[in-house]
Parts: sequence; C-alpha cells; structure tokens
Amino acid sequence: MQVENTLIAHPTSTEQLEVVKAFFKALKIKFEVTTKEKPYNDAFVNMVLEAEKEINAGKGAKLTSDEFDSLWK
Repeated sequence: MQVENTLIAHPTSTEQLEVVKAFFKALKIKFEVTTKEKPYNDAFVNMVLEAEKEINAGKGAKLTSDEFDSLWK
C-alpha cells in the first residue's frame, strides 16, 4: 500500500534550501520547489502604511460628500 504525504518546509536561506534538496535527493524522494509571490510590492505596502500613519497623525484632508462627488465629474 502506497500512502501519499505532503511535506511543506519553509527554509529561511538559500543554504537551508540546498540542504533540504540534497537530503531529498539522497533518499530518492520526489520533491518540487515553488516560489510564492507576494501579492503586493514592498514599496507600495510601505507607501500605504506611511499614509495611514499620516492620517492618524491628523495630516490628512477631509472632504464633504459633495467635494468627493465633484472629483468624479
């Protein structure tokens, strides 16, 4: 009987990744390496977080609903 299991490792360096790959190869264990992309660019995330800090510090501008609506006309 063959049982299929999945192992998920999270190496934090290239060295760790290479060791894990070598270990699997030595034991003739099939494996695959995938790269998970970040959903947002780091610069964009930092820009949004900085803007949030400024708003919380009272540096933002407030618009009435009429002013907001006029932006889209």
